[in-house]
Amino acid sequence: MLPIKLNKEWKQLLQSYKNDHQDPRNQWCHKVGIPMIAASIPVGATILGLPLAVSMFSVGWGFQFAGHLFEGKKPSFVDDKRMLLVGLAWWSEKVGLNVVKTE
Repeated sequence: MLPIKLNKEWKQLLQSYKNDHQDPRNQWCHKVGIPMIAASIPVGATILGLPLAVSMFSVGWGFQFAGHLFEGKKPSFVDDKRMLLVGLAWWSEKVGLNVVKTE
Protein backbone atom coordinates (compact mmCIF):
# COMPACT_ATOMS: atom_id res chain seq x y z
CA MET A 1 0.00 0.00 0.00
CA LEU A 2 1.29 3.45 -0.88
CA PRO A 3 1.52 5.96 1.95
CA ILE A 4 -1.17 8.64 2.21
CA LYS A 5 0.36 12.07 1.71
CA LEU A 6 -0.84 14.54 4.32
CA ASN A 7 -1.51 18.14 3.37
CA LYS A 8 -0.22 21.01 5.51
CA GLU A 9 -3.28 21.11 7.76
CA TRP A 10 -3.16 17.38 8.54
CA LYS A 11 0.60 17.53 9.08
CA GLN A 12 -0.01 20.21 11.69
CA LEU A 13 -2.68 18.06 13.32
CA LEU A 14 -0.27 15.11 13.48
CA GLN A 15 2.45 17.32 14.98
CA SER A 16 -0.01 18.64 17.55
CA TYR A 17 -0.99 15.05 18.41
CA LYS A 18 2.66 14.10 18.85
CA ASN A 19 3.18 17.11 21.14
CA ASP A 20 0.23 15.99 23.27
CA HIS A 21 1.61 12.46 23.64
CA GLN A 22 5.15 12.77 25.01
CA ASP A 23 5.00 10.62 28.14
CA PRO A 24 6.27 7.08 27.36
CA ARG A 25 3.54 5.56 29.55
CA ASN A 26 0.88 7.43 27.61
CA GLN A 27 2.45 6.32 24.33
CA TRP A 28 2.41 2.70 25.49
CA CYS A 29 -1.25 2.98 26.53
CA HIS A 30 -2.08 4.43 23.12
CA LYS A 31 -0.09 1.74 21.29
CA VAL A 32 -2.37 -0.81 22.97
CA GLY A 33 -5.64 1.13 23.08
CA ILE A 34 -5.80 2.54 19.55
CA PRO A 35 -5.67 -0.81 17.73
CA MET A 36 -8.20 -2.28 20.16
CA ILE A 37 -10.65 0.51 19.41
CA ALA A 38 -10.03 0.36 15.65
CA ALA A 39 -10.35 -3.43 15.55
CA SER A 40 -13.59 -3.34 17.52
CA ILE A 41 -15.38 -1.74 14.56
CA PRO A 42 -15.09 -4.62 12.06
CA VAL A 43 -15.41 -7.20 14.84
CA GLY A 44 -18.65 -5.53 15.96
CA ALA A 45 -20.05 -5.63 12.42
CA THR A 46 -21.19 -9.19 13.11
CA ILE A 47 -23.76 -10.17 15.70
CA LEU A 48 -21.48 -12.90 17.06
CA GLY A 49 -18.61 -10.44 17.41
CA LEU A 50 -20.63 -7.72 19.10
CA PRO A 51 -19.93 -8.76 22.72
CA LEU A 52 -16.20 -9.01 21.96
CA ALA A 53 -16.26 -5.66 20.15
CA VAL A 54 -17.90 -3.93 23.10
CA SER A 55 -15.19 -5.28 25.40
CA MET A 56 -12.39 -4.32 22.99
CA PHE A 57 -13.82 -0.82 22.56
CA SER A 58 -14.25 -0.28 26.30
CA VAL A 59 -10.85 -1.62 27.31
CA GLY A 60 -9.18 0.30 24.47
CA TRP A 61 -10.68 3.56 25.69
CA GLY A 62 -9.68 2.66 29.23
CA PHE A 63 -6.07 2.50 28.07
CA GLN A 64 -6.47 5.84 26.28
CA PHE A 65 -7.80 7.65 29.34
CA ALA A 66 -5.26 6.01 31.64
CA GLY A 67 -2.51 7.26 29.34
CA HIS A 68 -3.83 10.79 29.58
CA LEU A 69 -3.72 10.58 33.36
CA PHE A 70 0.02 9.91 33.00
CA GLU A 71 0.38 12.73 30.47
CA GLY A 72 -1.62 15.19 32.55
CA LYS A 73 -3.47 16.47 29.48
CA LYS A 74 -6.96 16.00 28.15
CA PRO A 75 -7.36 13.79 25.06
CA SER A 76 -6.72 15.66 21.81
CA PHE A 77 -10.08 14.70 20.30
CA VAL A 78 -11.92 16.76 22.93
CA ASP A 79 -11.04 19.91 21.01
CA ASP A 80 -10.95 18.46 17.49
CA LYS A 81 -12.72 15.25 16.49
CA ARG A 82 -10.31 14.81 13.56
CA MET A 83 -7.75 13.76 16.14
CA LEU A 84 -9.51 10.39 16.30
CA LEU A 85 -8.19 9.73 12.78
CA VAL A 86 -4.87 11.42 13.48
CA GLY A 87 -4.40 8.99 16.37
CA LEU A 88 -4.49 6.11 13.88
CA ALA A 89 -1.83 7.82 11.78
CA TRP A 90 0.30 8.40 14.89
CA TRP A 91 -0.10 4.75 15.90
CA SER A 92 0.82 3.48 12.43
CA GLU A 93 3.98 5.59 12.53
CA LYS A 94 4.86 4.38 16.04
CA VAL A 95 4.60 0.71 15.07
CA GLY A 96 6.47 1.20 11.80
CA LEU A 97 3.61 0.82 9.31
CA ASN A 98 4.21 4.29 7.87
CA VAL A 99 0.88 4.59 6.10
CA VAL A 100 1.17 8.38 6.07
CA LYS A 101 3.81 10.49 4.42
CA THR A 102 4.62 13.80 6.08
CA GLU A 103 7.34 15.12 3.77
